[in-house]
Amino acid sequence: MVEQASDAVENILAVKGLRCGYGRTEVIHNLDLDVVRGEIVCLIGANGAGKSTVIKAIVGLIPASSGTIRLCGRDVTDLWTSTRVELGLAVVPEGRGVLPQLTVAENLLLGGYVRRSEPWLNDEMERVLALFPILSERCDQLAGTLSGGEQQMLVIGRALMSRPRLLILDEPSFGLAPKIIDKIFEALTELKSLGLTILLVEQNANVALEISQRGYVLESGHCILSDAAANLRTDTLVRDIYFGSS
Repeated sequence: MVEQASDAVENILAVKGLRCGYGRTEVIHNLDLDVVRGEIVCLIGANGAGKSTVIKAIVGLIPASSGTIRLCGRDVTDLWTSTRVELGLAVVPEGRGVLPQLTVAENLLLGGYVRRSEPWLNDEMERVLALFPILSERCDQLAGTLSGGEQQMLVIGRALMSRPRLLILDEPSFGLAPKIIDKIFEALTELKSLGLTILLVEQNANVALEISQRGYVLESGHCILSDAAANLRTDTLVRDIYFGSS
């Protein structure tokens, strides 16, 4: 039986001295990263900086060669991905990943699989549909026929169905029109106001820092800056490297 995560722990995620990569190639070098309960923290960096590798390590898809990963107070460094999910981790992957031959409603219900015996699943479905009203209109529609923006809303909603303690989003703005990006980030801000803890991994520094409380800047697997988001938005290095293309 999985040991329950503590609701009293302030740091929902605590990554210390993380080193990881693929085979003998180390991609992430001695990374420290914390996400405090109830905040949005962003991890920004250009393509190839190592952002997705960090997510894979936190989720447990690749092993840490050294360092520790703690989720809700528990050391999960060597635990299976399924155990991390049971402890309250949910991830919205890059590229969306809807199940195209299932309906919107079926995709959402699959997100609650880990909590399938809980009586509140129907209530959670209603909350998700209230957050993204367009999905309510599309409940019986095959997920593969949705627009890109609607699919992004669906995968976020699917992740929320498990009532996560930590929601990680990998490049949620990728490939979306500016108006849809605004809707997605408005929803994330609303979720934060309801107490959800979020780690936002983004190449688009401008929008990520706008809704975050703190941020980390990753370059070639190294964290080169970490500060309050407001400070990073005015940092000369961040503005010169990222804002020019975001």
